[in-house]
Amino acid sequence: MARLLLFGGKGGVGKTTTSAATAVWLADSGLRVLLVSSDPAHSTSDSLGVEIGSEPTPVDGVDGLFGLEMDPESKISAVLPKLGDMMNGMGSSGGMGGLGSLSMMLDPNAKQEMDEMRSEVQASDMVIPGLDEALAFDELLRHVEDPTWDVIVFDTAPTGHTLRFLSLPELIENWSDKIIRMMRVSGGLRSMLFGRKESDSMKEELERFRRRVLHVRRVLSNPDITSFTLVTIPERMGINETLRAHQSLCEYELPVPNCLVNRVTPEFEHPFLMNRRQSELARIEELSSQLETVDIATMELLDDEVVGLEQLRNVGNRLYGKVKQLDDSLGPHLIGSELKHSIHRGMKREILRDIERIHLHYPGINRDELSLRSNEGILYVGLNGREREVETSVPTKASQVKAKLENDVLQLDIPLTQSENSS
Repeated sequence: MARLLLFGGKGGVGKTTTSAATAVWLADSGLRVLLVSSDPAHSTSDSLGVEIGSEPTPVDGVDGLFGLEMDPESKISAVLPKLGDMMNGMGSSGGMGGLGSLSMMLDPNAKQEMDEMRSEVQASDMVIPGLDEALAFDELLRHVEDPTWDVIVFDTAPTGHTLRFLSLPELIENWSDKIIRMMRVSGGLRSMLFGRKESDSMKEELERFRRRVLHVRRVLSNPDITSFTLVTIPERMGINETLRAHQSLCEYELPVPNCLVNRVTPEFEHPFLMNRRQSELARIEELSSQLETVDIATMELLDDEVVGLEQLRNVGNRLYGKVKQLDDSLGPHLIGSELKHSIHRGMKREILRDIERIHLHYPGINRDELSLRSNEGILYVGLNGREREVETSVPTKASQVKAKLENDVLQLDIPLTQSENSS
């Protein structure tokens, strides 16, 4: 499982630059890194100077770095397909919840209430507040659970979007109330005509989606997996928003060990610049005094915009020091000078005589959440029902693999000579 580094803050404070510079630095140190953005403005591509798409795309000029720009809004229609089919059915056959001419059997007040509720659902376009953020984080989790990545660096949308996602499980329950009210009005008659399958499938889909969101929230709150770095600027509005964001993130138990204050005015012998710097240093001191458990790092304003790999490497060196090649152990590897992170590799493999030994880092995972199977010589490891292929040197049968979970590491011993009489 990859280490997840999230960078967040209000718009325009340098989140994209910081996250991109971090990803480049980590890849240069020998890690396999995925840089992810949910920003529809495609600013990550602009920062790298390389076009990246909706699937992990290798970044030319940086070995081991891949980029991904998600478009969660394009996937909303696929999240709750059964619910969508249900709602479409309720508007067919002449309206009135698909009851057609039988709608005359309803009391006029019931007909009016039902029409009003249908109108209300259509007006909201069936979009749950926070749904696009939920899609982004759910897709992100697929990559976090992929053992071939060492680090996922996520350039998040402005902090308010992240917080809206964290409250989504409760919002889903409230949002679904109006759907269920509509079903109560038409429920008795619809049950006689069509049974309860549509009702049950809708409820099951909502509950399944809610459980997925809760699982993502558990991953985000696990400090062995996730680290959230707040990025801000030394101005009153930036400081205030950072303090509010930190309080809200802590309420959801997200680990926030770092805060970067960006674009600090350099020290010059000029009255205007000296006054501005003094004001900014006072803001930074205020921030430090109120975030006692957070390491506050600073980054001075540069004399040119940060675009392209050379400039990003310059920023990375300022934040983390000179790049050093990390050894091939799982870790933890402690990195950074201004900003500090603890990094684990997601996977390590080694050949020991007649055994291929694969180590997979799965922090906080229970045995019953893991599964192991093979098909036509390909080995699959499952985590919470989501399977990933694990590449092996030879065709492999799961029955011949010795698996051990210890200290958050799943160790797989694979015989390099497979017996023919096992399946």
